[in-house]
Amino acid sequence: MPAANGCAIFLGNEQKTFVIYVDHSVGMAIIMFLRNTPKERPLTHDLIGNIFAGLGVQVDGVVINALHNGTFFARLFLRVENELGKKFIEIDARPSDCIAIAIQQKSPIYVVPAVFNAVEDVSEHFNKLNQNEDDNLPGGEEQTENE
Repeated sequence: MPAANGCAIFLGNEQKTFVIYVDHSVGMAIIMFLRNTPKERPLTHDLIGNIFAGLGVQVDGVVINALHNGTFFARLFLRVENELGKKFIEIDARPSDCIAIAIQQKSPIYVVPAVFNAVEDVSEHFNKLNQNEDDNLPGGEEQTENE
């Protein structure tokens, strides 16, 4: 969801939804990946994805593993298999970048229980936003018949 100074990214499951605020450029990249929006030129996360593809790197997943003073932390888990063998790599990265890469690579996003239990549940707010979006979609207007 775009906002004036950034974007709100909603994560969760059937039990709870929470929000991570990200800067506008990464938020827009995430939206573009979710919508499969074609780009005129590769953006930063596209470059990363192209490098991964060229080196045979697979994104095994992302883990949002900590929350300190309102700041989320995440780890990116990579796997490389080539003629030299197999290697697993764990990288500290911003959750926003991890989420963008995970969506681009169609990889899972996990949240450790301590973080999930600590965040505020915004499911009700998220559901209202979704309802408003559905109401504003073209063709969503209710039509009446004239008698």
